[in-house]
Amino acid sequence: MPEIPRIPACWRFPAHPSSVPRARHAVAEALPYALRPHLRDELGLLTSELVTNAVRHGARADEGDLVELVLWPAEGHYWLAVSDPGTGTPGRTATPAVAHPAAYGESGRGLLLVDQVAAVWTVRPRATRGTSVIAGVTVHGGG
Repeated sequence: MPEIPRIPACWRFPAHPSSVPRARHAVAEALPYALRPHLRDELGLLTSELVTNAVRHGARADEGDLVELVLWPAEGHYWLAVSDPGTGTPGRTATPAVAHPAAYGESGRGLLLVDQVAAVWTVRPRATRGTSVIAGVTVHGGG
């Protein structure tokens, strides 16, 4: 008999900076207790960076947009997908991409961090409108 997969955890947060710590906390609490010491920091950083980018560049709080967050285990990884309905900040590329900011710049390093922390990540268009950034973290130890 095949193993029945876990149901993915899914949340929707307002497109507001206060949603970033709420999203990070939700992901940490959704992890199995045995895996928290191994994955909490990596998934917390990924959650913070991806939700921050969705709030800043993809979703519009003044239009009631929501940022969607999905977390699920599969194939030796914990996967995190952060989606927003936007097309990007006006005047910028609609597809998230790793930037190379100035040495003393105060922002623009989020996807560099994602690129270093995630085992793999990608950007996918949503079926209706918007973008999803999906990142996987390899499960090491703890079960």
